[in-house]
Amino acid sequence: MTDEPVTSLDRDADVTTVALKGEVDVLNVDQVRIALVEALESHPRTVVVDLTDLSFIDSTGLGAIIFGFQRARDEGITFQLAHPSRGVHQILVLSGLLEVVEIKE
Repeated sequence: MTDEPVTSLDRDADVTTVALKGEVDVLNVDQVRIALVEALESHPRTVVVDLTDLSFIDSTGLGAIIFGFQRARDEGITFQLAHPSRGVHQILVLSGLLEVVEIKE
């Protein structure tokens, strides 16, 4: 398990990207929530959570993503997930999260 699931917070004009890596679980989920709040604070048009380097996410991590999605929706900000690995994609499908959160290709 990694202590630092958030690798970067990148702001570009209308898009803020939060890149996650390693594993997101109960031990480090607070860092993900903090990064999502920081991403939303500047009121970008879109927040993208880049899952390219994420190998695992548990239910608390999914909860953090739902938290970010709901807050973005409440503020009129588009919220997207990007580039999940096959394993993470399967977790997202099984959780039902992809029924409400868009995957950016």
